[in-house]
Amino acid sequence: MKKILLSILVMFVLFSCQWVNSGDRSKVVEGVSMFLTTPDEKFLFSEQAVLADSSNDWQVIVIDQSVTYQTMDGFGYTLTGGSARLMHSMSAEKQQALLQQLFSSEGKGIGVSYLRLSIGASDLSDSVFTYNDMPAGVTDLSLEKFSLGPDLMHLIPVLQAIKAIQPDIQLMGSPWSAPAWMKDNGKMIGGSLKHEYFEEYARYLARYIGEMAAHGLKIDALTIQNEPLHPGNNPSMYMSADDQALFIKTHLGPLFEREGIDTKIIIYDHNADRIDYPIAILDDPEARKYVDGSAFHLYGGHVNDIGKVHEAHPDKHLYFTEQWIGGPANFAGDVQWHVENLIIGASRNWCRTVLEWNLAADSQYQPHTDQGGCSRCLGALTIEGDSVSLNPAYYIIAHASKFVRPGSVRIQSNMVDQLPNVAFLNPDGKVVLIVLNTSNETQGFQVETESKTFSTKLEAGAVATYVIETSGK
Repeated sequence: MKKILLSILVMFVLFSCQWVNSGDRSKVVEGVSMFLTTPDEKFLFSEQAVLADSSNDWQVIVIDQSVTYQTMDGFGYTLTGGSARLMHSMSAEKQQALLQQLFSSEGKGIGVSYLRLSIGASDLSDSVFTYNDMPAGVTDLSLEKFSLGPDLMHLIPVLQAIKAIQPDIQLMGSPWSAPAWMKDNGKMIGGSLKHEYFEEYARYLARYIGEMAAHGLKIDALTIQNEPLHPGNNPSMYMSADDQALFIKTHLGPLFEREGIDTKIIIYDHNADRIDYPIAILDDPEARKYVDGSAFHLYGGHVNDIGKVHEAHPDKHLYFTEQWIGGPANFAGDVQWHVENLIIGASRNWCRTVLEWNLAADSQYQPHTDQGGCSRCLGALTIEGDSVSLNPAYYIIAHASKFVRPGSVRIQSNMVDQLPNVAFLNPDGKVVLIVLNTSNETQGFQVETESKTFSTKLEAGAVATYVIETSGK
């Protein structure tokens, strides 16, 4: 009986191998791995063999490693105070497992390499605060009452745990508002920073950087104001381009220079429909000398508008820092739009980061602030106690973050009809190609690199990340 079963098993294996390698029908491509997500959720960032097929009519994606663009800083999320609270409230074992899944690039980890933080509360915090709140009518010009206290409860411990897993994680800080006593309306919603408090606010931001460093958390970059043209969030603050330029060139830039603070100063941090805002600041020679680059969201405008800022000021960097997914999720539509416009579109328009908003919320889209907080922001994760569900933004970022490591360089790849794509050269020499099929039918295509050419297919609405071994590596 054992001999019969063994014979059947051998015949099955031989038949399977014969089917995989039979002529041009299905053959595994060596030296290429693929991770696939399909709109029906049958495959969710799942590793699949690349099966070669060919037709003379198929389009060709040509990758040219000799043509290079921007260096990538990383892919990730905004770690809001609310996200940190949910994660920090998990049991130690479950929290550690989740952080490994998110931030390790080994095994099943997706290798998130960049996080954006709110300086003080964002609208996805459970309360409204800054680090220097004072009673109405009281000021604190010496910042004696400055304290990271609210973030010591959840955010900083979670960040320290992340750093233990991913020591090179990069952090960007963004304020939603200055302390109310520095603003012309004395409130946390709307209003503008008073010119008379420019010096105090510059010292406030520098103090934040210094105290985070004391907790082992280096702030690599700083945007001046989240969504400066949208004063309706809770918290929020309006800041004109003229005021932002004046603040940078007269106070923040000189202060950073005097104190040797190497945190990058990044301007704007709002939608692609108002590229006049960052361009106006960069046109000011006294302000631009302190500015590393500009940050963008895509709730208005077209992703290609971002590239126009590069055309105007090619020596300054670009960052994509926020895009929400509204709940409940439309998995197929959300993945396709975000991969096409952010992972592919923002990267092809010179952005060094692509960050989704936000990392986690509960099943009721909590926590968020009252009277202006986002009440339908779907996190990349839904966390209820120790239970974690993975949402579209998790897979969107995973398709880039695991393989396009910090220091990777975007390289030339041609855009072909209904197969938008972007290619990168990793520090380890591997080529990473991300392809989306925007058509309503399966598309066959050929990929041509300097050392390897293969043909394959991608079903309608699917996204695939191809990791291609190159010669000599």
